[in-house]
Amino acid sequence: MADTKQQWFKDAKYGLFIHWGLYSILAGEWKDPKTGVVTKTDRIAEWIENNLNIDKEDYRKLKDEFHPDKFDADAFVKRAKEQWGVKYIVLTSKHHEGFAMYDSKVSDFNSVKATGRDLLRELSDACKKHDITMGIYYSQAQDWDDDRAYKKDHNDKNAWKPEFRGYFEEKCKPQVKELLENYDNISLIWFDTPMGMTPEESKELRDFVKGIKPDCVISGRIGHQQGDYMTTGDNFIPRLPYDGDWEVPATVNDTWGYNKYDTNWKNPDDILSLLLKIISKGGNYLLNVGPMADGIVPEKCVEIMNTVGKYVTENAEAIYGTKTVGIYPYEIPGIEFTRREHKLYVHVLSPRIRIELLNVGNQLKGAYLVSTGEKLECFARTVCEGDSMIEVTVPEKMHNEKNYCVCLELEEEDPIFEPITD
Repeated sequence: MADTKQQWFKDAKYGLFIHWGLYSILAGEWKDPKTGVVTKTDRIAEWIENNLNIDKEDYRKLKDEFHPDKFDADAFVKRAKEQWGVKYIVLTSKHHEGFAMYDSKVSDFNSVKATGRDLLRELSDACKKHDITMGIYYSQAQDWDDDRAYKKDHNDKNAWKPEFRGYFEEKCKPQVKELLENYDNISLIWFDTPMGMTPEESKELRDFVKGIKPDCVISGRIGHQQGDYMTTGDNFIPRLPYDGDWEVPATVNDTWGYNKYDTNWKNPDDILSLLLKIISKGGNYLLNVGPMADGIVPEKCVEIMNTVGKYVTENAEAIYGTKTVGIYPYEIPGIEFTRREHKLYVHVLSPRIRIELLNVGNQLKGAYLVSTGEKLECFARTVCEGDSMIEVTVPEKMHNEKNYCVCLELEEEDPIFEPITD
């Protein structure tokens, strides 16, 4: 069973991923300097160099066009905490493109050489100031700027190649060392796409990280079960509760890095429902934003994050530090559960005039609206068929409202979900 042994990770529930790099300049479109042909990627924007087979030297020239002039790390982190309600932030310190968003002495292909700014340092300092846990994404196997590393061919079998060892020893490990030693508040390292790395190499990298910073949490995508927690597939949620620590990386639209063509934004109600499903099953939700090259998050993305964040911050008691709920025997559209000892939180995501929970056998001490503390009328009873039921009366003023949370105060420590019987 995956165990981070870090209470901050277990309690956080909601984190913010930031995919930001040179691919943000292209925004899903590449103009070939040799032919003048313009091509847009039909896949996620941060993979454009690989997917369109852009020449490495042509791609490198993008560093001269990178001008993150509108990025204000302090304002960004303040908003992430106060308006969006996230507990940790993970920045792409180096994605597959090989460009470091920090002051790397290992490679001059970095943001300080390009812009004079250590963007990770700015974000790290802001996280310290606003008491947000800081994490970094680091692509440990793919690096399209280094021919010794892996590059994804959609027909390949992730076969190991011997020249990878040169990259692993001379770039990957030295940069990981820089990151963990020079930025003292890095609490999580999000490795990704192990490709052809062997089990021994994944363990070697894990031991290397732990040797520098034993408490640093390692994502499951280090490969070969060497992570501290299980990382699901992108935007995929387990159907059933999962034992141990785990996390779902997810997007607000279809891409991770900024893509001007991707306007398929998710409905904030759907994102909220996904967040609650994940929390109820014991996981964390790492939701991504892809800033534009200048550092500004697209307006529509901000609106969605603000809407979800309003619910999260108003109902913080029912989000952070909650426990796995278990399996309730019925599917109730517009209802999700979270819990803590002696409390079952009922997240009401669609309008209703009463809340009826069949086959819940607890004794009730009371009920209240989480956002305001208002007491609500409630009772536990047995229906005509002999099943237990808890019922809460929704105040008339709220009959047309959605997205609120009711806390059921229980005599028992845990909710009692009774099985469906013949």
